[in-house]
Amino acid sequence: MKVSEIKTFYYLMKLGRRFEEAAKQEYMKGNIAGFLHLDIGQEAVSVGTMQAFDKGDVFTHYREHVLAVARGMEPKLIMAELFGKKTGISKGKGGSMHLFEPKLSFYGGDAIVGGQFPMAVGCAYARKIQGENAGVFAIGGDGATNGGAFFESINLAAAWKLPIIFFIENNFYAIGTRIGWVSPFEELYKKAKNYMPAVRIDGMDVCEVYNEVLKAKEYIENGLGPYFIEAQTYRYEGHSMSDAGKYRSEEEIDIFKRRDPIENLKNRAIKEGIVEKEYFNQTDKKVEKEIEEAVEFAANSPEPEIDELYKDVYCKECENVVS
Repeated sequence: MKVSEIKTFYYLMKLGRRFEEAAKQEYMKGNIAGFLHLDIGQEAVSVGTMQAFDKGDVFTHYREHVLAVARGMEPKLIMAELFGKKTGISKGKGGSMHLFEPKLSFYGGDAIVGGQFPMAVGCAYARKIQGENAGVFAIGGDGATNGGAFFESINLAAAWKLPIIFFIENNFYAIGTRIGWVSPFEELYKKAKNYMPAVRIDGMDVCEVYNEVLKAKEYIENGLGPYFIEAQTYRYEGHSMSDAGKYRSEEEIDIFKRRDPIENLKNRAIKEGIVEKEYFNQTDKKVEKEIEEAVEFAANSPEPEIDELYKDVYCKECENVVS
C-alpha cells in the first residue's frame, strides 16, 4: 500500500470511530432521538469499501454513518441530521437511518433489512442500458442474506450481467440472533457462488477490504457482470442503542478487539517504518477537533420549520404521483 493510502485509511477510520463515540454520548444525553446503530469495530469495512469504490452509485443499510464519512460527507452535516436539525444532510427529516446525498451518489440508510438490494439492481440495470462505465455498490448485513429480496436481487443481477458489487458485512449477528441459527451455513459467500464470483475476506483489515473492492470494481466495469464479497467483521456495540448485547460473551468481544482495525493498522505501520508515530498523534488531535466542531454545529443549528413537514415526500417531477 502507498503511504498516502495508509494515512487516509487511518484518518477516516479514526474520524468514524470518534464520530460514533460522540454520537453515543449525545444519544445518552437525549440530544439524539430514534434509532442509532453504531459501526464501532467495523470501520475497516466502511472505509476500505468507500475508498476503493470511488465512482458509481452506493446503496447502503442503516448502519451507515462511517460509510457516509468515508464517502466524503461532512461529519457536522451527519451529526446535525442525527440531532434532527435543519442543517442536517437530509434536512433533519431522515435521522440516523437516512443519510442521503445525490451529489456523492450516496443513497444511504435503507431502513428495511435488504431493501437496498432491489433498488441497487434497478440502478445497475439503468447504468447498463445507458452504456455507463461506472457501476453500483450495494452493502448489507449478514441477516439480509436470509431475505427474499437478497436472492431475487442476485438472481436478476446475474441473469442480466449487471455491473454491481454485492458486499456483505458478516458480523455474525442479525440483531441478537447468531447467524448459525437462521442460516444453513455461516460461509455466506456460498449463497452467491453459483451466480457470480464470490469471495470471503478479512473485514478487520482495511487494506484487504480495499484491494478486494478494487478488484471487484474492475471486474464489473469490464462488463463481466456482478461480484460478491463477504467480509467477516465485528461490531463492539449492540445492534442499536436499545440493545445491551448480552447474547455475546466478553471473551468473544475481547478476541475481536485484539484485532481492532484502527490500532492494528497504526501499530503495523509504525513497526514496519511506513508511517512515523508523530503522524498518528497529530491525526488524533485533528480528529478530536473535527468531532467537537461537529457536535457544536449540530447543537447550535436550528430546528426545521413546520412547513418542511410535507416537502420532499413525493417526486414532483414524476408523472402519476401525488405531489
